Amino acid sequence: MRYILAHDLGTSGNKATLFSEDGRLIKSEVFSYDAHYFNDTWVEQNADDWWNAVCRTSSSLIQSTGVDPGEIGAISFSGQMMGCLCVDRNGTPLRPSIIWADQRAQKQVAQIEEHISQQDFYHIVGHRNTASYGIQKLMWVRDNEPEIYEQTYKTLNAKDYIVFKLTGKFYTEPSDANSVACFDLKTFQWSEEILKITGIDPDKLPQIKPSTFVAGGVTKEAARATGLAEGTPVVMGGGDGVVANIGCGSISPGKTYCCMGTSAWITTTAEKPIFDEQMRTVTWAHVIPGMYAPNGTMQYAGGAYNWLKNTVCSMESYKAKEEGTSPYTYMNEQIEKSTVGANELIFLPYLLGERAPRWNPDAKGAWIGIKPETTRGDLLRSVLEGVTMNLSICLDILRTQMDIKEITVVGGGAKGAVWRQIMADIYNARIKVPSLLEEGSSMGAAVIGGVGTGIFKDFTAIDRFINIESVHTPNSGAVEAYGSVKEAFETCYFALEDAFKKMARHL
Repeated sequence: MRYILAHDLGTSGNKATLFSEDGRLIKSEVFSYDAHYFNDTWVEQNADDWWNAVCRTSSSLIQSTGVDPGEIGAISFSGQMMGCLCVDRNGTPLRPSIIWADQRAQKQVAQIEEHISQQDFYHIVGHRNTASYGIQKLMWVRDNEPEIYEQTYKTLNAKDYIVFKLTGKFYTEPSDANSVACFDLKTFQWSEEILKITGIDPDKLPQIKPSTFVAGGVTKEAARATGLAEGTPVVMGGGDGVVANIGCGSISPGKTYCCMGTSAWITTTAEKPIFDEQMRTVTWAHVIPGMYAPNGTMQYAGGAYNWLKNTVCSMESYKAKEEGTSPYTYMNEQIEKSTVGANELIFLPYLLGERAPRWNPDAKGAWIGIKPETTRGDLLRSVLEGVTMNLSICLDILRTQMDIKEITVVGGGAKGAVWRQIMADIYNARIKVPSLLEEGSSMGAAVIGGVGTGIFKDFTAIDRFINIESVHTPNSGAVEAYGSVKEAFETCYFALEDAFKKMARHL
């Protein structure tokens, strides 16, 4: 029996998961690390914390499972995207990594806008020019820490740094290269036009290899640090949001998944980018060579429901604590008593501003339509409907170029049957629920590792990992009713757009 070790390098920690080649999850280990928030919009992490987490979890998994390290046939990765870690020729970090959540590079965004429009930028890289991406962060380093920039040999994302630590090689792959935002979706190489505009030295960017590329074998030094066998193949893997496509079965055109976590997104697989005239959605380079992953991501989805629990549902939380159960159980009971459309109550889920489809940092959360007869259940149901309505706008954009009839749903928001049925009715799609709701990125990384090393013939190997536990079908009456609710939802947002802008300036 051969095994595959998948490392999922997130913002709060690294999860190492050991899978057997027949798709069984053997065991997972999580090791946490900190993100450092300061100066309002700055967020950094220590790259050595990532490496320490990989060493600790790898060693712990091997010891606790008793698996012979020599039977691990591949190591692969899913990692946080849109970062900027500057390293010297020896791979030593020159400063902490500026991670995806950091927004300091606003002046650099403006510098780029002086030379290229948002539309033209979007049609090259599939994304808007914003401070979230890697190239803008590297420009900030150049402009504010020139001594660091001069010493920089390569800039890496999280999993690329771990690949280096294991193999001594500097590489990236298309999904993470795309998150640097100077990647040409047509050529799958660094964009000469964007690099010329930014003035960034292209030699400071790593060579792009396929996600399935074997970067090398585990070195003797790395083997000592991790407990892995020297020479174990290390496969590139990809950025977490795209790797999850594989883990959720989105491996061919039209296969679509929705991750309903604190933030949420809908992503599909396509043979070409999906460019929206209003730039409401983005397109990622897929981890499947030559494919694309069009996507719409919202800021606060499950987060809005959690906010509801913590602020409005203290009674349910108290009762749950007394009885040793979940507050969501009592919340869902009340939601079921409400009706489609939450008794004509609209909730705008923009508690942290919004990415797709609004791209409006000034947007706010709002209830619209409260009446004397509005019930607690209506308030609760409207939040689930508002989040799902917002994601459905992204889905409608994807549907302009492909037929999407079923969606695999993962993440914490997929745990509740009530919300899953609301999704089926608003999306007008069959909702498929796998038994493992939190393992999409890990399973995707494992399959990439297996394909890269020849353990698996192709990406259809994910079928042996996924077990669909339940399916929700849309109710035709609810689908029809939600059509008018969505129109009201859109009207409410645009009616308040100017108000949000004035609030941001004057309050």
